[in-house]
Amino acid sequence: MKTGRTSNQLQNDCATANMIEYLMITAVIMCLFIVMLLLVNTNILEDPANRLVYVAFTDIGNGVSTRMVDVYSISPADGTVFTHFDIPDDIAGKGYFVDVGTRQNPDNGAMNDQYIRVYRNFLSTDITLSGIGATRNASGSTTGAGLNTICYNSSGITQGVEC
Repeated sequence: MKTGRTSNQLQNDCATANMIEYLMITAVIMCLFIVMLLLVNTNILEDPANRLVYVAFTDIGNGVSTRMVDVYSISPADGTVFTHFDIPDDIAGKGYFVDVGTRQNPDNGAMNDQYIRVYRNFLSTDITLSGIGATRNASGSTTGAGLNTICYNSSGITQGVEC
C-alpha cells in the first residue's frame, strides 16, 4: 500500500491553486480598473471643460465691460441711451448668469470697485468695469439667454445689463 499523494490528488491541488490565483489577479485588476474609471471622468473630462468655461466667462465679461464703456462714451448730456447686444446662450451646454455690481476695494478701503461677475455653480470670474467704474454707478444682472440691454440715464446711473 502506498501512502502520500497520488498523481490525481496533485493535479487537483494545482487546478485549485491556479483557480485561486486567477480569481485574485482578476479581483485586483477590477479594483484598479474601477479606480481608473473614477479618475478619468474628473481629470480628463471635467478639468478641460472647466478651463474652457472659465476662458469663455472671461471673454463674456470683457465684452460686456467694453459695451458698457461704449454706451457711456456716447451718452448724451440729457436723455437715455438703450443698446441691445447678444452674448452666447450657453457655454459647454449649460446656462450662466452675468451680474454687474460694486464691492469694497481691498487696496483702497475708501473706494468701491465695480465689477462684472460671470458665473455658474462653483465656476465664476470677475472682470473690473474699466473706464467708468470710479465715475458712474453700474448695477444689474442678466443671463445668456435672449437679447440683453444696457441702458444709460443722463442722471448718471447706468442701470446695468438689463433695465
